[in-house]
Amino acid sequence: MSAWRKNGPMQMTRPTVMIVILAVLGTMPSMARAQVDKGEARIAEEAFIYGFPMVMNYAVFYQYFVDKPDPSYKAPLNQIYNAANVFTYKDTAIVTPNSDTPYSFIGMDLRAEPYVICNPEIEKSRYFSVQLVDMYTFNYGYIGSRATGNGAACFMIAGPNWKGRKPEGIAKVFRCETDFSFAGFRTQLFNAADIDNVRKIQANYRGLTLSQFLNKPAPPPAPEIEWPKIDKKLADSDPFAYLNFVLQFCPLTGPAAVEAPMRARFAKIGVEAGKPFKVDKLTPQEKTALVSGMKSGLEKIKQRVATLGKDENGWRVFTSGFGDRQAYAGDWTMRAAAAMAGIYGNSPKEAMYPLLATDSEGQKPDCSKNHYRLTFPAGQFPPANAFWSVTMYDGETQLLIENPINRYLINSPMLPGLKKNADSSLTIFIQKDSPGADKESNWLPAPDGPIYVVMRIYWPKEAALDGSWKPPAVKQFK
Repeated sequence: MSAWRKNGPMQMTRPTVMIVILAVLGTMPSMARAQVDKGEARIAEEAFIYGFPMVMNYAVFYQYFVDKPDPSYKAPLNQIYNAANVFTYKDTAIVTPNSDTPYSFIGMDLRAEPYVICNPEIEKSRYFSVQLVDMYTFNYGYIGSRATGNGAACFMIAGPNWKGRKPEGIAKVFRCETDFSFAGFRTQLFNAADIDNVRKIQANYRGLTLSQFLNKPAPPPAPEIEWPKIDKKLADSDPFAYLNFVLQFCPLTGPAAVEAPMRARFAKIGVEAGKPFKVDKLTPQEKTALVSGMKSGLEKIKQRVATLGKDENGWRVFTSGFGDRQAYAGDWTMRAAAAMAGIYGNSPKEAMYPLLATDSEGQKPDCSKNHYRLTFPAGQFPPANAFWSVTMYDGETQLLIENPINRYLINSPMLPGLKKNADSSLTIFIQKDSPGADKESNWLPAPDGPIYVVMRIYWPKEAALDGSWKPPAVKQFK
């Protein structure tokens, strides 16, 4: 979904696991009360960094697919949910909402049998993608315009314990390392009037178990799960308890076998798949080592977030940070930083998200003080195989802003209605007031204060990925 700030690419409300972590840090004994076991503290730090994105993912997974009373609940496991709507300033539940691509979601239980996702024929001019994410938060596969094309097809997602051949009618099999998986669909919306076309496409997405797809009897169901709740009442619980719960669905088979030595170290402090982790059973020295490791782990994640991306003309540009197991190559701090910055971000080859950090004068952009211009030279639009957009948010809330023309973004599908300069360049006027009737077609309305601007490049071309294309500076003007 997009931005690398509070809740980034998928714009999820910050999972309550952060509340849990902070509460644990506050209720543990202080460093002064017990001597720190440096060996245990190092293991706790490593386990905390490793588990951070997995616990965060569990919190979202629980809210979306398990906890029916939760306002964020979408649908039961193995059932598709479509969210066909255009976000406006009235939508305040999530930050940096994406107005380019309405979403569909599936939480998949792969324990008993594989799951099948089918997409209808979609016109070639419309981008769509299905991002497959496992419980490690690895993007282990993609379905869609870039990866598999826009033709009608069915794909199978198989869990770590499935053995068998690709069934007839299945275009490709994706192997998931974990027993549960998350699928996030993005379907391009050309404009507000296009929403019914998107709804028709979403209505023809299908999600079904393999037995349903083959029209055969279902295998015996997997055991029922007692899902541990995450809410404020559990604020004094240990996040390692959640990690232990999640790890039972992350077997050390296949590519995950490389984690065996690391998990053996974690077991020394009680982090083991499927086992309870009770803080109240620890000695004061063990608690002190634990809190020391958690604090240092959290700081390392924050430090890594601050260094993500590269500054290009005042934009923070990211060409890494999300991906599969191979992309992270055992860099657990990078994986944790990516989750903290914005869980469920697309792999760069699928989408890039330059974020405006400073204007051409090196100042934080603020439309209560300045007007701005963003000019793309002729032939230098963001290099996208699909499309690009520039979206405006309030700099304080990261929400869309109310404005007189009900415009929240400017994107490439709007180009025919935008006015180009004499040299064929395109200028976007970023300001709180109208730039005048003759320029209003190119006006991106801004709040009367700090601004937060996100550029999205879907299915980026090589020039974006290798850095040879750079976003132009946003310049002040009076």
